[in-house]
Amino acid sequence: MTSDSFEEIPEHDESHGSLLTERQLKVLRLRLQGLSQADVAEMLGTTRSNVSILEKRARQNIARAERTLQQWMMIRAPISLQVKAGTDVFDLPGKIFEAADRRSLRLPVTSMDIIVQLRRKAPRIFKKRALERDAEIFVTEDGEILVQVIG
Repeated sequence: MTSDSFEEIPEHDESHGSLLTERQLKVLRLRLQGLSQADVAEMLGTTRSNVSILEKRARQNIARAERTLQQWMMIRAPISLQVKAGTDVFDLPGKIFEAADRRSLRLPVTSMDIIVQLRRKAPRIFKKRALERDAEIFVTEDGEILVQVIG
């Protein structure tokens, strides 16, 4: 195979290998600068409706990519605990540290770090101090907590 058979990729093409098209990237960049959809449409020579569709699809692709990355992190997480509804949030760090000890892992987080991450990443599954629903908690080697509701 010769080098002629490889396609050159322009350096300015940020969308190569991305879930976003160059046009979607342009729209998002302009919208993040505070421009209205109508202003973006005028700049790009298209309709506001088209800009709305481009932005919506870009955000859907971003959300899909975020979910995919979270699933990948869950698969790779060395600690996975199933926790029943009614479990006190303050009991969870102990359970997580016990699981880490069984695997000879030293997590670089404190009990309070774990509680804060749980509350921030899965606020809807807690009612006051207790889990309202069954959940599976994943912990990465660097102490990042991921939560998935069961059922």
